[in-house]
Amino acid sequence: MKYFIIIRGPLGIGKTTIAKKLAKKLGASCVSIDKILKKHNLDIIKGDCIPLKNFIRATEMELPTIKKILIRNPVVFDHNFYHKKQITHLIRKLNAPHYIFTLKAPLELCTKRDDTRKKSYGKDATYQVYKLVSRFDYGKSINVKNKTVNQIVKEIISFIE
Repeated sequence: MKYFIIIRGPLGIGKTTIAKKLAKKLGASCVSIDKILKKHNLDIIKGDCIPLKNFIRATEMELPTIKKILIRNPVVFDHNFYHKKQITHLIRKLNAPHYIFTLKAPLELCTKRDDTRKKSYGKDATYQVYKLVSRFDYGKSINVKNKTVNQIVKEIISFIE
């Protein structure tokens, strides 16, 4: 069985861009938790965030497919992962070698990057997710401020080689 990588961090930090570039470099499959949530209509915010049970349910629905991919290729997961139990659930269910990276940058940079998207989530959502993700660190922290995507990908690869 191959390994998997979790790329986590707040809105606007560059997770998707980094995950896609990393997957391409590693010959891995890129799995977007956001797309899985949307596919199963589980991307509903209750209170200040999407409930943990929605993440668990979405993951459970896609586990058979992810496990088949993981037999052939590494998998790079892209998401905020602001619930610690979401991470531990994925680790337990996949039962494979894994690497976790938390991307960090100042809130102002995340807000600025979100503003440049075609579909901006807005300052309030960016702040809320930033606050949620920042509640805990998991895995290796990488400061992305003043770094290019290629530099960040190279840094991540240095930890998995």
